[in-house]
Order: sequence, then structure tokens, then C-alpha cells
Amino acid sequence: MKHTTKSLCRQFLPWHFPVVLSLLVLALLGRSVDSQAGWLSCPPQLAGLPATASHPKERPGLCLRARVHSLRRYLADSWPQPALRCLLLMTLQVHSGQGGRAALLCWPWLLWLWQVARAFWPELEREPVWRGGRWVLWQGQRLLIVSCVVMVVHQVWSAGPQEPAVAALNGGLPVALGCQLCGHDESRVEVVRSPDGGYQATLCGHFSVQVGGDHPFRSRLLLLFLRLLDGPSPRQGSRRTRDGRAPFVRQTQVSDWFGLPQPDVSRIEGYWWRGAWPELFGQSTPEILTPELVRRVARVCATFPWWCQDEVYEHLQSQGVALNRRQVRQAMEQSGWTTLRQELRQRYRWTKGSFRFREKWMVEELLRLVHHLQTCLETGQPLPVEEQIALADLQILAREVGVEAPPPAKARPWLWQVEQVLFGQRQEVQDDTVRCPVCGSTHVGPKSRRPRLKRFYDAEGNLQEVPVYRYYCRNQECPRQTFTHMPPGLVPYSPYRLDLHLRALQAYSWSYSTYRRVGQALQVSEMTVYRWVSAWGHELLPVAAIFGLVRSSGVVGVDEKYVLVPKSDKPEGKRRCWMYVYLAVDVHTYDLLHIAIYPHNTQQSAHAFLLALRAKGYRPQVVVTDLRRDYGPVIALVFPKAQHHECLFHAEQEVSRYLRETLGRDYAQQHPVVEEVRAEVVRVFQVQTKQLARSRYEALLARREAVTQAEPVLEWLFEFLAQHWPHLVNSVENDLIPATNNATEMVIRRFDQHYQNFCGFESIQTAQLYLGVFEKVYRFTPFSRDAQARVRGRSPLQLAGYDLSKMPMNWLCRGYCPLKAETRETDHVPNL
Repeated sequence: MKHTTKSLCRQFLPWHFPVVLSLLVLALLGRSVDSQAGWLSCPPQLAGLPATASHPKERPGLCLRARVHSLRRYLADSWPQPALRCLLLMTLQVHSGQGGRAALLCWPWLLWLWQVARAFWPELEREPVWRGGRWVLWQGQRLLIVSCVVMVVHQVWSAGPQEPAVAALNGGLPVALGCQLCGHDESRVEVVRSPDGGYQATLCGHFSVQVGGDHPFRSRLLLLFLRLLDGPSPRQGSRRTRDGRAPFVRQTQVSDWFGLPQPDVSRIEGYWWRGAWPELFGQSTPEILTPELVRRVARVCATFPWWCQDEVYEHLQSQGVALNRRQVRQAMEQSGWTTLRQELRQRYRWTKGSFRFREKWMVEELLRLVHHLQTCLETGQPLPVEEQIALADLQILAREVGVEAPPPAKARPWLWQVEQVLFGQRQEVQDDTVRCPVCGSTHVGPKSRRPRLKRFYDAEGNLQEVPVYRYYCRNQECPRQTFTHMPPGLVPYSPYRLDLHLRALQAYSWSYSTYRRVGQALQVSEMTVYRWVSAWGHELLPVAAIFGLVRSSGVVGVDEKYVLVPKSDKPEGKRRCWMYVYLAVDVHTYDLLHIAIYPHNTQQSAHAFLLALRAKGYRPQVVVTDLRRDYGPVIALVFPKAQHHECLFHAEQEVSRYLRETLGRDYAQQHPVVEEVRAEVVRVFQVQTKQLARSRYEALLARREAVTQAEPVLEWLFEFLAQHWPHLVNSVENDLIPATNNATEMVIRRFDQHYQNFCGFESIQTAQLYLGVFEKVYRFTPFSRDAQARVRGRSPLQLAGYDLSKMPMNWLCRGYCPLKAETRETDHVPNL
């Protein structure tokens, strides 16, 4: 906005306007301005030219010195003319508002150079070509000046209904008067902070504001800016605002410029003064969206939460509410319903008749939190506050929807003694020392002086009694407060000796027997054998706690096997009774690193399994899997530094299966081209170097167009090969990566042998107990004598590098009774 005082303009207009007009007329005529006696005079004569023109033939020729002298005088006297004309053109172009090309400003200088050539060669004046060029340049200069003046006049005329003199001054004509209030020549902006915390900005000079029209909110900001401008003196006839101001820009002008009714302008200003920012900044349509309309839209959304935006709009239109689609969307965003709807759709699935919780979302969120927690533990960083809040929210939500996981079953006291006997290292102690069976502390005290009678069956099957005493454990860190000190070989809560429990486990697992046969051999019931064996599966083998470290070759094979679990909480469906056992096997040592059962064979299950493997301390360099697509993303997420290799045997099986299902079992005889291409795919990986494999692969791709035209079914084969090629070829020329996942398949076959004899897979809980039993027995059981030479007679734990020489469990899984070894070394007890 620009502002000048009318009184000062009236003083300067009678003298200044004629001067400016005379300058423009002289510039259009091509006359130079010379200041003599303070007024105008005729232009000077050209230096070096005679006063009277003579005939060209009679004029004597000029020497070189005279030509140079004439050129110097002409340059010194005539250069102000093109400079003034160039300045005039530049000023007119700037104030015309149209800009222009900078090359047009050189036009006066081009005409001047054309005349400079005549000052050095006076003979050019007699040449028609030179005279024609001067005429063209001179008329072009006049036309350029006239066009710029016309554009300036048009800009001033379109600026608004102002007085002619004021319009001329405000239009930007080169009148160097400066600001008539503060006296500054250049434009400036000054901001001062008032004592009450506000700000006052002073603008002086020529300014312009460019606001885009793509969004109505931008125009509202410009409207408020214009209404906040105050002139040096209050405008007469203007109405006062709510704070007693008389704005320089009237409300009627704003209404005409922006095409808004005056009540809407007043409402926007009211939002500004009241600080109603949601109403002011939430307007995304030209029409005003009142809080009443926002509440009306929110009520419809709350009544019909499953409706989309179009359905809400149609419902409001049917009720006669004047709202367009943009206003409905803005009301939903402003009320917060859009954000709430997005969050609810992630967590719940609702329709007109149901509102159900999405368990998949909670599983993914839990996996993300577990992954983040493991990363924090590995790096030594605390869990962020945001993640702690999210974890607490998930725990509360799990309890509310009834999917809270039951706490882990507490181990029976006698099982602690059994595990210490089988898995503990032996150390020499005194025979009469009383130790806590949990922590191993000797800082104990008697609880009572009266003994209890412990009944048990001896080796001949006769019932015997022995006195036992109760003790307090004084160790503050021990979870047990009291315990019963048993003589060697006796087990709490059971009349049978410890050697009978171990024989039941040995007979069932090592000899691949059944509960009924083991019970008949030991003269106990089959349910008693089931309870004895199942008690070993309450948790997996704590390798890190027993040996102090975990060992692995760095190459881990992962695969899954489906098992039958009749009793489960899965929804009714085709696969309701089937669950999936995931196994992680060290490919080079055949050690079972981890085993777990999940209800579904999904990416979330694979993610949870790999997170559990990582929690045990394993960091594989290579992960070998089958062709499932679920493994790729989760391997990259959980083990970002590990390579992913896919089994070549599974790839060949998948190709053969697809061709049989598509073309029939006799496709090799009916479609020889297909069989030839399949054989070439197999030959691609039967190489010793990657270079040879790549050359065969490229040769096969060169035949793609020809063979697919003959057999279109081969298009799937080429797409399959291109998709899995990077994860198949990485085993070539690499001693660390195996070509197949046969090690994992071998462990699965061993699992099948035990699984066929187990009679308790009624629920996922009993299945988990059996997995714990199988994992312990398999890892301690040595391979048979007809196995490979490097693994013959050694267990997977021994192949991994663990020392099992002092662990009785090693003898039990080899077919010996560990208690006999204990009787040979009576001065040794498990290392606690």
C-alpha cells in the first residue's frame, strides 16, 4: 500500500508536472537536454564535422590523426545521450509492471555506436546503407519509448480511481522526492515491540504482496493484513472497528476485491480478535464453516461410524443442510473424526452389525515393541518414554479384550533337583552339607525340630520311610523361602525314586517308545509316565545360563512343519486343527537352536520366531529358508547383516510341481520344449563358479522370447527364476552358504519320529511341553554309528563346541543311567 499527503502534492504539481512532461517530449523527439542557465537549449554541434556541408567529391581526405582526434571528441561529448535514453527506458519498463528484456535497454547504445562509426569515417554519411540503418535504429528507439510510455499510462490508469497527479506519483514515474513523512528515499520496514507485548510495524515506500489463489485461506490472511493497515491520519467517513481503529482499507473495498459479503468479512475479523484459531485456520472453503455445522457433521459421523465421506454428505443433503463435499471433509478433519476413524480402523473391524478387535494389529505392534526393546538392550540404551507408554497401553488392551497370555508355569520343586543333577557341573562338597535346591546357598536354618516321614519305594519295590526336615533359605535373592531337604535319590511329591523318573524319560525318548509300553515296563500307569516326561518341557534348554555363552557356525536353517492340535481357540475353518512348528537349526553342526509352535503360518509368526532366536543371543551370518516370501522382509528387519539364501532343492521342487499341475504328470513326453527348459534351469546351478552360472542364466534368458511363444506356460518359469535368482545363486562359489536346507529337513524327520509316539497334542500348551522335551533330548543324543564320519557318535551340542563331559544328561541320552555315575563319584554334586 502507498500513501502520500495531498497538501504536499498540490504544492509540487504546478511546477513538477510540466517539467516531467517536457523531459518526456524531448526524449521522444531525440533531443538531448543541456543545462544552460537552468533551462533548456539546443543540442551541441557534432565535434570534428564542418559547419557547412560540401560536395563529397570536393572534400579533401582526413589523415589518421585527424580521424582519431575527431572520434575522441565525439565520444567525450555524445555519451550522455545514450545513457539518459537507456535510463529512461529502464525506468519506464520498471514502472510499467510488465518487465521486459534487458537486451532492449542496449538499443540507444547501438544507435550511438552506429553514429560513432560515422565520426571515424565521415565518408559513411554518403552511403545509402549507413543512412538506412541509422533511420531504422532511430525509428525503433522512438517506437520503444512510446510503447513503454503507453504501458506506464495503462498501469497508472488501472491502479484505481485516484487523482491524476497522485496516480502519476504513485505509478512510479521517476520523480525523486522521497517519502514526504519520514524523508527516506528508499523503501524500509520497521518493527517495534510495545510494552504490552504487541508489535507495531511501519512500512514506508513502494511494496507489493503476491498471494496465490489456489487456497481460500491465503486470501483470508491477506484480507486481515489489509484491514490491519493504518494511515498517518484517520480516513474521513470510515467506521470504527471493535478496538476503536479506522483502517486505511475500508470493509466495502475488501468486500468488492475478494467477492465476500460484508457479514463474512466481519466474522473473519471476529475470529481474529477473539483468538478462535480453529474457526479461522480451519476454513478451507470460500464459505464460512460455523461451529454449529461442524457439530452437525460430527453427530452424523458418530451415529453412523461406518459411513464414508460421500455417504455423510448425501445424508446431510437429504436433510437440507447447505454444505458441499469440501466442507464435509473439513468438518470431519476439524472435529478430529478423521484421525479417530483412521486409528480405530487399524485396531478394530466394524460394520453395521459387528465391532471386533483386530488381533493382527496388536501382534504387529507387540513384535515392533519387542524388536525395539531388544535393540535398546543390545545398545545399552533405556526404553524411550513413548515406547513405555505404548507397551503399557498394549498390556491394558490385551487384558480388556481377554487375550492376555497366561503367566509361565512355575516349576515343581523336585524338578529343580532333577535339572541340577542332569545339567549341572559337579563340584566337591561335604556329605552332610544342606543346600537350598534353588539357589544352592548353604546359608540355611532349620524350620522345625520335628521331622516329617518321607515314604518311597526302594529298588525291590518295598515301601520305606525316612525322616526329612524343613529349612529356611537365608539368601535374600532366592525366590524360595522354605524347602525340604531330601536324601540323595528321593524326589518331593513322589513316592518313586529319582532313578525311576530318569528311566522313564530315557525309555520314552531315547528308545522311541510310547507311554503305555514305558508304564508297563516300570510298573506305573501311563499317565504317570506322561506327567514325568512332560515335566521336562516347561522351558527350553537355557544354554547361555548353563555354559555362559552360545555357539553357532553362523549359518542357520529355518523351516516349519504342521502338526495336528485338535483343541485350539482358532476360528472355524479348513485349517482350524493344524498348527505350525518352527525350527532353527545350525546347518553345519545340526544343533537345534530354537523351536516354537504358532497357530498360524504367517509373516507375523516368522517375525516372532526370529525375534526369539535373536533374544537367545544368536546373530547368524546366513539364513537358509525355503521359497516362502514371508521370510525375506523379516530376515532383513531382525538380522539386517545376514544373507538370505533359498534352498535350491525347494526351487527345483516348486518348478516341477507347477509344471505337473499345469501340463499334467506326463508333461516331459507331451511338451519336450518345457522339459528341455526345466533341465537347463537345473544346469544353471550345477556349476562351480558364479561366472559360469551367470553365463548359463543369460543364455537361458536369450531364449525366453522364442520358447514362450511356443510354450506360454514357460513365462511363469522365467518370472519365478528372475524373482528368486539373487537368493539362489549366492551359494555358488561360497563355502559358508550351503546349497540346500537338508540339515533342517533332517531335524524335522527326527522330530517326526518322536511326534508319532507322543499322545498328548490336545492343545497348544501340551504341544509346547513336548517341544521342550524333544529339544533337550535331541541336543544331547549322539548320532548313530552309521552317520557321517564327522558327526558319528557325537551329539549336536558337542559338534557345536560345548563341553558335556561332566553333565549326566549326556550319559542318559547315550543309554547309561546317570545315577550310577553319581554313585561312583559320591563326593560330587551338581554345580549350582
